[in-house]
Amino acid sequence: MPPPYSDQTYTPPAAMPDYLIRHASLRQIQVFEAIVRLGSFTRAADELFVTQPTVSMQIKKLADALGLPLFEQIGRQVRPTEAGAELYQACRAIFETLANLEMRIADLKGVKRGRLRLCVITTAKYFAPEVLGEFCKLYPGIEVALKVSNRDRILERINANEDDLYIMGQAPSDQFEVDAFAFAPNPLVVMAPRDHPLVGQKQIPMNRIAEEALILREPGSGIRDATLRVFEQLRIRPKVRMELGSNEAIKHAVVGGLGLSVLSLHTLTLEGPDGPVAILDVEGFPIMRQWYLVYPKGKELSLVAKAFLDFALKIRMSLYERMELMWPELAPAFQAAYDRPRAGVEQTP
Repeated sequence: MPPPYSDQTYTPPAAMPDYLIRHASLRQIQVFEAIVRLGSFTRAADELFVTQPTVSMQIKKLADALGLPLFEQIGRQVRPTEAGAELYQACRAIFETLANLEMRIADLKGVKRGRLRLCVITTAKYFAPEVLGEFCKLYPGIEVALKVSNRDRILERINANEDDLYIMGQAPSDQFEVDAFAFAPNPLVVMAPRDHPLVGQKQIPMNRIAEEALILREPGSGIRDATLRVFEQLRIRPKVRMELGSNEAIKHAVVGGLGLSVLSLHTLTLEGPDGPVAILDVEGFPIMRQWYLVYPKGKELSLVAKAFLDFALKIRMSLYERMELMWPELAPAFQAAYDRPRAGVEQTP
């Protein structure tokens, strides 16, 4: 019979994994997970502050306990075998359960603890740390791992379920089943050097912009796609001078007079409205996009991830207000975007 204090189904001792409990350890599983995630025995040793021979010894003991090899060498890379892939999924579930247990115990003590793994698209690095900073002020006991990457790499990480949450400018609904929550504005604006003759002009037509050299992000960029879509809709062919894979490189090129560009307004957060890059008043701009918090559909969020998602949605309006204060001329566009319903996008968890 189940103990009187439990309302859960009783699991008899015979169902316990006695052999693994006696022959494997959490430390070995931690070492194994680090190798798979980092793709290297050496990097795993560095992350865990142990020697490489120690890592190799722990993996040998774990493989002996399971009776199957866990890794195979392919060139200079190590990849999990079929047994290793099964173990990796199991150990991720174990760590998730233990992380939630740790946070629940901390809650009983009145202290929020845990770890948040957040992966963000490159442009989101301009505002994500600010949001994280405010979140960590509320929960100082929470550790944060922030990974910045391009869209292709983020899609790989979503597919491998490597992080708790992802911040993206476009939810990958065409590639994965995901839950996506709009939580922050991501306006795209036309940028020019401060001394450009178009600075200060009102409602500049796109035909006039098409006469200027244009600097674009690399193929595959959501900003690039949105920019070219505007020209295509008007049947205008832009004069593309160059393509660059970095927002900072593009801003330097704009300041150097190499051309105009369309970037997220967040890329000007540090410089502010009086920096060397000016925003042009162009017809059809700003393009009001959103930042989304994304995770695979059906994923059981950790307590920390749920807390961060709730926090981000609660401060959504304040993120709009901050941008309005910094760029008051864009306030009407921000307000319209905030009030406009976004069909097909979830807004509350």
